[in-house]
Amino acid sequence: MQDTPGRASGRYNWAERQDHPVVISARPGSRCQCAPRSTLEVQDRMKKIPLLFLLLPMLATASFAQESRMDASVSGTLVIPPYVNGQGVFQSGCLAPTIATTAANSTSTGGGTCFGPGVLASYRYMVTPRSALEVNYQWSQYYTNYIYSNLNYNIHSRMQEISAAYIFNFNFRNWNPFLEAGPGGFIFSPLDDRGTQIFNPKRTTNIGFLYGGGIAYELSPSFDIRAEYRGIVVKAPNFGIANADTKRYYNINNPVIGIAYHF
Repeated sequence: MQDTPGRASGRYNWAERQDHPVVISARPGSRCQCAPRSTLEVQDRMKKIPLLFLLLPMLATASFAQESRMDASVSGTLVIPPYVNGQGVFQSGCLAPTIATTAANSTSTGGGTCFGPGVLASYRYMVTPRSALEVNYQWSQYYTNYIYSNLNYNIHSRMQEISAAYIFNFNFRNWNPFLEAGPGGFIFSPLDDRGTQIFNPKRTTNIGFLYGGGIAYELSPSFDIRAEYRGIVVKAPNFGIANADTKRYYNINNPVIGIAYHF
């Protein structure tokens, strides 16, 4: 016996489903209320539109997660401590221990200010496309000259920086300017060599503040080159010598250039 539309046959006729209206409500003894299949498909699509809007931010976040969000960089630095005086103490930073020789020279020339070379290692994590967090370690060596009470001596100094900073980025094609700021700990250690001209100076650790800005140029998706000015605001070290304490904060100039790898 051939099955006819509307008769239960124990089999599902797909052609019948496609060719006939869909029952949306029916009561015993009443007429069938039917709707064209195209109307139901439109309604079904309309129900999916709000779900699509909910998924779009999630898809954007997933796309950002697939990009490089971390980088590590190594840079060459110069540490340029300024001239500072206080409590009758004249203090300057210099690479050669013979630059500042007298109190008069310190006053007239700005303390024979010079510089010390160093290296900076940084790790940066992108929180958003514009914001990042960074941790830094810097190592450098230079001379610190003290003049007070008819004394004139140098301490061969090593400065180590351990800091964290917030980074804000600007994006212009391959150029990425940025600003940064954050706290840090700065360890000033005297070196026991011929450059240290006073007996038994001590290590000094001071808390300071880091700020700066620079620009990164993207060489490839994995590498960029960076140039930056960093300023370090910290209390001038006295190396445990009470008479050498200026009780002043100063700004160490810290230009940097290096290369970063994104992963």
